Amino acid sequence: MNGIRVMVVDDHPMWRDGVARDLAEAGYDVVAACGEGRQAVRVAAAVRPEVAVVDLRLPDISGVEVTRALTALDAPARVLVLSASGEQEDVLEAVKAGATGYLVKSAARAEFLDAVARTAEGDAVFTPGLAGLILGEYRRLTAAPAPAPDTPRLTDRETEILRLVAKGLTYRQIAERLVLSHRTVQNHVQNTLGKLHLHNRVELVRYAIEKGLDTP
Repeated sequence: MNGIRVMVVDDHPMWRDGVARDLAEAGYDVVAACGEGRQAVRVAAAVRPEVAVVDLRLPDISGVEVTRALTALDAPARVLVLSASGEQEDVLEAVKAGATGYLVKSAARAEFLDAVARTAEGDAVFTPGLAGLILGEYRRLTAAPAPAPDTPRLTDRETEILRLVAKGLTYRQIAERLVLSHRTVQNHVQNTLGKLHLHNRVELVRYAIEKGLDTP
C-alpha cells in the first residue's frame, strides 16, 4: 500500500504479530508493534505512523486514552480501533477520543486491510451496524436545540461534498460522482473542517446532521 506507515498496539503477542504480518504482506510499512499503551505513545512520537491499529484492552492505560494521545501528537496518527468489543459504550468512547474507525476482531482479513487503507485516506470506517449506532447517537445528541454561532460561509462545492459525506459516501465515491480527483475532494473536506473548527470526519457528519444535510 505505497509504504503507508502503520503501528500496531495490542497486548496479545500472537494476535499483534499476526496483524503486523498481514499488514506487511499487504505492502504496509509496519513501523512499530507495541504491547502497552504508554509505550505506544512514546514510540509513535518518534516513528510517526500514519495509521495506528489500536486494541481497547491494554495492561496499563486504555486504548481510548492511547487514541486520544496519538491523535493529539504533533504528527497525529489516524486511529483504527480493532477490538473484541462491539459494545455501544466502547464504540462511542473511542470515536469521542478521535478514532477514525472501529472494527471488531471477527472481521475478515480482507475487510481489515481495506479498513486500514480507507483509514489512511481519512474515511470513517466501521464494522457494519456500528455506523448506524454512531449516527443514531449523534442524532440523539443533536435533538436538543443549541445556541447557534455565526454560520461559516461554505462554497457551493464544499456544501455539496458535505451533503454527500453526511449520506455516508467515501471520498472516492464522492470523487467519482462529482467527476473530481480524490485529492480535490480531500482538500475541500479539509477546508470545510478548518472553516467549521472541526477535527475529523465523524464531527463533520455530526455537523451535517445538525444542518439536515443527510436528508434529500
